[in-house]
Amino acid sequence: MPSWLIWRVVESSEPKCLERDGETSLGTSTRWHEQSHIQIFDALWKAIIIMGDIYDNPGSQVLRPAFLAHVVLRTPDRASFRAMRDFYTKFLDADITYENNVLCFLTYDDEHHRIAIGIFPETTKRVGKPAGLAHIAFTFRTLQDLAAAYRQRRNLGITPFWCVNHGPTTSLYYRDPDGNELETQVDNFDTPAEARAFFASKEFEENPIGVDFEPEELVERLRSGEEDWRIKKRKNVGVRQGIPGW
Repeated sequence: MPSWLIWRVVESSEPKCLERDGETSLGTSTRWHEQSHIQIFDALWKAIIIMGDIYDNPGSQVLRPAFLAHVVLRTPDRASFRAMRDFYTKFLDADITYENNVLCFLTYDDEHHRIAIGIFPETTKRVGKPAGLAHIAFTFRTLQDLAAAYRQRRNLGITPFWCVNHGPTTSLYYRDPDGNELETQVDNFDTPAEARAFFASKEFEENPIGVDFEPEELVERLRSGEEDWRIKKRKNVGVRQGIPGW
């Protein structure tokens, strides 16, 4: 149980107070005299009871995780390992937080690692269209950031194989040296509720894939000063089926 929930009632002739780790209240001698404070205390006490029961009577609805932490990629040998490591340090401008002869951790934010790459000698190269993970997606804050990262990667010899406005996102797809597919995207709507509403639209039902575009066209539209919302708005091209290369 979290330490901040370990409270207990202190019986006294005065109004109830709280005690934590043998000390009254939150490390002080503060007394809870007012009714509102007692109500807060009652709510905390009920929370303790619930937390105490959750292990014996957990129910069948699983607690949701806080966030998706990282992705681990298998690679077959030392040469592939080096190629994958070098690719992701460039592709994400990632920092290496740990590396030995068979394992590498990389991150691009405050998390200790977002991508892990490991040598698994029995791993084989992707052949055909195997079942499993389709792609890993990375979100940028703005269209400008997405386009700038595209140009920066292009200067490093990394180019997308598919650029598409899905409707909810504007996306560019890449492949790493082992053939794993990567999506870089920006949200087209300001809120998740708007994106969900688009999922429920007839337009999305007819075309859940999207409308392709040229990345250089995106850059030129941004350079011209065109408003972001106009660029993000997906053209209605009617029914579409099938994904290029998939």
